This record gives sequence, C-alpha cells and structure tokens, in this order.
Amino acid sequence: MYLGLDLGTSELKALLLSDQHKVIAPTGSPLSVQRPQALWSEQNPSDWWHALEAVMDQLHREYPQALAQLRGIGLSGQMHGATLLDGNDQVLHPCILWNDGRSGAQCKQLSQDIPELSQITGNLAMPGFTAPKLQWVRENEPELFARIKRVLLPKDWLRLQLTGEAVSEMSDAAGTLWLDVGRRDWSDHMLAATGLTRGHMPRLIEGSEVSASLKPALCQRWGLPESVLVAGGAGDNAASAVGMGLVRPGDGFVSLGTSGVIFVSTSAFEPNPRQALHAFCHALPARWHVMSVMLSAASAVTWATRLLGYASEAALLQEATSLSAQDQDRSPLFLPYLNGERSPHNNPHATGAWMNLRSSHSREHLAYAVAEGVGFGLLDGLRSIPTMNPPLQSLSLVGGGSRSEGWAQLLADILGIKLRVHQDSNNAGALGAARLAWLATGGTLNDVCTTPAVSKTFIPDAKRHSSLQVRHMQFGQLYQAQPQPTGLTY
Repeated sequence: MYLGLDLGTSELKALLLSDQHKVIAPTGSPLSVQRPQALWSEQNPSDWWHALEAVMDQLHREYPQALAQLRGIGLSGQMHGATLLDGNDQVLHPCILWNDGRSGAQCKQLSQDIPELSQITGNLAMPGFTAPKLQWVRENEPELFARIKRVLLPKDWLRLQLTGEAVSEMSDAAGTLWLDVGRRDWSDHMLAATGLTRGHMPRLIEGSEVSASLKPALCQRWGLPESVLVAGGAGDNAASAVGMGLVRPGDGFVSLGTSGVIFVSTSAFEPNPRQALHAFCHALPARWHVMSVMLSAASAVTWATRLLGYASEAALLQEATSLSAQDQDRSPLFLPYLNGERSPHNNPHATGAWMNLRSSHSREHLAYAVAEGVGFGLLDGLRSIPTMNPPLQSLSLVGGGSRSEGWAQLLADILGIKLRVHQDSNNAGALGAARLAWLATGGTLNDVCTTPAVSKTFIPDAKRHSSLQVRHMQFGQLYQAQPQPTGLTY
C-alpha cells in the first residue's frame, strides 16, 4: 500500500493506492489563504500540519488495516511558496505563496542584474517564483532576512515535519529560480543574487528516489509499519502527470485547479521564456516538461459563484454551459486576471473585468463569460507551447474543474483539441505522489505509470471552435486596451 499526500492551496488531499492500482479512501482537509495586503497571498505552515493530522487521523480510524500495510509515502504540493526557517527549523513568517504578486520590482531587477537568468533557469523572473520573494524580504524586511537559515517549499516543509530531513526534488526546485534546470542542480550564481548559498537549500534528489524515513513516533501514532519510506515526490503539476501516466514526450494535460495549467512532457530542456512559458524538470530522471500557467482558473469560478449568488460552482457551470450558442455569443467577455497573470503576459498587475455589458445580460451570461474567459486564458497558454512532432492530438483533463462536463466541452471547443477525463483525475496529484512512493520502493515505470481508464472524451465541434476564435480575438484586444494599474491599494 502507498500513501499520496497532495498539499494544495485550498485543500490537503490524501489517498491510498494498492499495488493493483486500486485507489482507496480519497479524503481531504480544507485550507484557507490570507491576503493581508493587495497582491499578497500567504498561508501558515501550521495549518498544513493540522490538515495533514486531520486526514491521517481519519485514515487511521477508518482504514487501519490498509495503513498497516503501508510501504511508502509520496508528497505533492503547490509550488514556489517561500517557507522561511531559523536555525532551529522554526517558521519565521507565514509562507509567501505562488500567487503572491508583491515582488514585481525584484523580478525586474534580477532580470537586469543577471542577463543569463532565463538560460540558467529556463524561465522568466516572475513574482510567483521563490527567489524574487526572498529578494523582496531581503530589501523590505532585512532583520527577518538575516534570521533565515533555511528556505523550503511547502511540501518539503511537510517532509521536514514527517522525517526530520530537509530534502527537495527536481520538479519543485525548478520553480524556485535557484535551480540550473538543464543540469538539475542548484545554481550558485542564482543563489548569490538573492543573498543565499547552498547552505540555505535542502538536499536535492529525483522525485522517484527515497528521501528519508518517517519518524518512528508517527508510525506508532497512525498504526504504520516500523519503517515507512518517503519518496522525493513532485510539484503538483508534475505529480498530476505521473498520476495520469503522462511521463513520455508529447503526453500532456489541462489542469483546472485554483490555477489553470497546460502541461506537456518533453525529453529535453526546451525553454521558451519570451512567452512566459515555464520549462521545468519532470518528477522522473532525465525528463523535463513545459507548462503555461494562468493564475485564476477554477478560483475564478469560485469567485463568480459567490458574487453571483449561485449555490455551488457546479450550479454556476451547469447554468452557464446550458445557454444556447446564440446566447453564448452575445454574452459579455471576461478577463480572468483576478490575481494578475503569468503565461503569456507575466503581469502581476493585470486585473479582471466583465467587458461589453448590456442591460439585457443576466447572471447566466456573466457566469458563461467567466467559464469562457478561463478557457481563453488557457488557449493563450496552449499557443505559447512549442510545436510538437507529432502535433498534440489530445490532452487529459485533471483537477476539480474537470467534474463539469459542460465546461469540459466548452474548453475542448475553445482549444480545438480532444480532451480526455480519466478515472481518479480529480485526485491526480495525490495519485501521482502515491505512484512516486511506489517507484521509490522498487516499482518499475511500466508497471506503475499506467494511464487510468478514460471515463469521458470531449471532441471539439469545428463550427463552435471557429466562432469562439472570433470571441478570443476580441478577448485579446480587450486585454491590450485595458489600463494596467501599478499602484493597487485596496
């Protein structure tokens, strides 16, 4: 039995996986985000631990026999977060999250100071990455910066609590701007640029390798075997790819989580920083991936659900995607940049908006515009990915947003590509983490990284795709025409 733990932004998920690929007991515990100032986004690491305790205590109560057979644990998690620790590994500050936008000025300065930054890291300097966050702390809170002895990514802080060891792996480390992504090693040059050294960094391994063993006291608390190995794990998107068996060149997915992602596996390091595309290490050795990221995807639907008074996200999406094509085409347009944007704009100050509103519009038109606007943001990301040979024919659809068939069909029509939903796709990150634990304890790639059965396929409608391209062109023009504020104070 293998345990996958997936530390997301809004929830910590857990599941057990048998060596017959049977998923057992998917469960979760919610998390909240704090926004003390405009552009800021933080979480308290103690909340992560309380969430982990909650799911483990539940599994111990309900599935003690399965836990008693546990061989390994894998970790998946939200990327880029800066967890700052002192010399005693005590947390110094709430974790600065991936969608925090305060470090725009530091990104610009790092890019000027290190012209080769993109060649080393495969990425542009963006506020979401970890290194600019540390530079912001260095410049704005120097006393706090002086006390920092270790910086960990969110899932790796959980590993520290579980094992006592400070370890990270390539896929998550690639999102810090401190990794030489082609060489798969820390870059001393990039670390020095932010006043840090390798001494501040965790030890690096591959995601499918053993990082450490679970603390004996925790094994006893949760009824586990005396020795349980903890795999390196992966950043959330690389873990989702492993969970869906998407580890070979050309395999890819669309993720509809808090953020929206287009992910494609590659056999080589292929950066495209000019369009804010990410080039990261995959969770497996000698593999990489490219990834476009929009900051508000399912989170935009959650926001609209609350604002428009729907009972649930599912109710909003059902009403929105039930509109006739004629009603959809006369709906307003929605810019989904509620938290700024990454790919392809790299603009933390971009803002969201409903545009072209008329008195004849109802809330379902506004709801449709949000679902469509997220799709248009994903299309911008898809077009930033280098041409594949052979060309992409289909993508898997993962994340909580994949539960809506109407939204899935709309996205297929917008992207013009076949989308497949797999069994257990809602828990792809946790499933991938469990599979990495399986690999770390002796499983083989062919046996472990299979593709789950396809439960639904969405084929784009050519006529609808054509009409949506007209609206997408208008969408792009509205972004270019929208004033871009730089001094938000609300």
